[in-house]
Amino acid sequence: MTTRYSLSEIRDRLANARSVTVLTGAGISADSGIPTFRGADGLWKNYRPEELASPDAFARNPALVWEWYNWRRELIAAKQPNAAHTALVTLEHRAENFWLITQNVDGLHRAAGSRKLSEIHGNIWKVRCTQCGIVEDNHAVPIPIPPTCSSCGGLLRPHIVWFGESLAREDIERSLHALRSCEILLIIGTSGVVYPAASFASVAKEQGALVVEVNLDPTSHTSLVDASFHGRAKDLVPLLVPG
Repeated sequence: MTTRYSLSEIRDRLANARSVTVLTGAGISADSGIPTFRGADGLWKNYRPEELASPDAFARNPALVWEWYNWRRELIAAKQPNAAHTALVTLEHRAENFWLITQNVDGLHRAAGSRKLSEIHGNIWKVRCTQCGIVEDNHAVPIPIPPTCSSCGGLLRPHIVWFGESLAREDIERSLHALRSCEILLIIGTSGVVYPAASFASVAKEQGALVVEVNLDPTSHTSLVDASFHGRAKDLVPLLVPG
């Protein structure tokens, strides 16, 4: 643990903060048992995520891509939000101005009760029609492969930002507003290497925010932040959030 502040000092600062922004990554979901789908343990039928999560892969073989996403949905459906997710819901209710930015697509923040949030990489429980563009919730497990739109019959795709695609402009604008106006930024379970989220700590720091990191190991953010606590999100985040 390397920090200029103690857990109790950050807790006191959060108790008195009017404006709080939170950025979460795979680390908070890992504490609910959700694999990262990256690296050696992320292989599925000899495919890597980078080979499947792209517009080109979907154009070549939509059924194969949907088989992978159905497998992921089945894994995620069995998982529940953990203590870190629920602590952030408490923080949302406490802070006058609160916004949660998540890189996760598993929907666990929404399942825990978070409502003020941007899912900047999308949500695995949403589908988008490739023909009419409608976006809908879809929690079918298993999902029919390939799924079709109930409105126009077009092919559905996961409402996920794939490799080679840009994040939604409204999500970026809302996130930047939250980062530039917050008193405290909490960064939880993200390594800080995927852009644009990797730049979010710097954006908040430039506006004078106190930046706090919670992660298992040091990250690219660690040298920049004001406080860095090393451990599991489910253990540390509840200690930081006032009850």
